[in-house]
Amino acid sequence: MSERSALQRRIRAWLTLFLICLVLSGLTAFPLVSELRWANALIDHEWLRRVGDGLERADADYPFLLYGTDWLAFAHLVIAVFFYGVHRDPVRNIWIVEAGMIACAGVIPLALICGPIRGIPFWWSVIDMSFGVFGVIPLLVLRRMIKRLEAMPA
Repeated sequence: MSERSALQRRIRAWLTLFLICLVLSGLTAFPLVSELRWANALIDHEWLRRVGDGLERADADYPFLLYGTDWLAFAHLVIAVFFYGVHRDPVRNIWIVEAGMIACAGVIPLALICGPIRGIPFWWSVIDMSFGVFGVIPLLVLRRMIKRLEAMPA
């Protein structure tokens, strides 16, 4: 196996890891009410209990509010589709990886600004920010490998 094809395989492996995490993150936004019931059965935590109560009440009295989290889940799945371009032609479509990196960076100011406005505890905003921090790691690795692939002779 040539060095070029080995690098392409590593790019696809990292891309697959990122996509699995992105899709799973999106899919977990659909069943929030049942997920919070499950989490509250496992962990007795005041904040989780408050979030679970809020979701239960919203689901019972205002289920249309949860439609917003359905769109959040859908957005994750749509973003994942764009990464197919990286699979097809990583060098030409490196911009998708870079856009993903920008989106990961955007998680931090969003959490720092909107968290306090919505009454989210700071430690929970830190957890939210960790998605951007951990999400950018495979994208940084991907970008570096794609740049190496670009520099290789065809």
